[in-house]
Amino acid sequence: MAQQLDYHTIREIFTRFHAAEPEPKGELHHVNAYTLVVAVALSAQATDAGVNKATARLFEIADTPEKMLALGEAGLIEHIKTIGLFRNKAKNVIKLSQILVEQYGGAVPCSRAALQSLPGVGRKTANVVLNMWWRYPAQAVDTHIFRVGNRTGLCPGKDVVAVERAIEDNVPVDFQQHAHHWLILHGRYICVARKPKCGACLIRDLCQFEEKTE
Repeated sequence: MAQQLDYHTIREIFTRFHAAEPEPKGELHHVNAYTLVVAVALSAQATDAGVNKATARLFEIADTPEKMLALGEAGLIEHIKTIGLFRNKAKNVIKLSQILVEQYGGAVPCSRAALQSLPGVGRKTANVVLNMWWRYPAQAVDTHIFRVGNRTGLCPGKDVVAVERAIEDNVPVDFQQHAHHWLILHGRYICVARKPKCGACLIRDLCQFEEKTE
């Protein structure tokens, strides 16, 4: 685990990320808060591209919890059976849809605790929804962010919660809104797991990773 970078270095790193991509976006397709919750829940142990392919038709016919319940678990499975763990995910989506209808009038709640109470929705999913839909500066730490945070020294931590707190504590507030998107995209396309593309890296000179590639 790299040592925590200092404030000025962190600000320079995010200044570069911002210059390269001022408004980074999540790659999961959605049309409202409900479809965002479903898409993120489906994305566990699956690629965003795979989820987008599966939900393209699904969200045309079931973009509210009421419509999802009308579709039913069997109907949902037909749309998402190309995604890993689709049977369990289908059960969770139907259950969370039922809860949204019965307890929240069909609306998606905007608190982390309420979101995490839904089946199949963990802290990461809740933070993605809070960030992307309600523009709350929540930090959704996935494997990409965990890797980048520890390799670079931007936000080191021994687990995802520690990395989340390191981002909240050390990233300047003006970069908090988009911090997790910049880090996810950096980890997904540049600071990849097996052979990071250090030669194409915007922050190579500021990164603490010792085993840099050419």
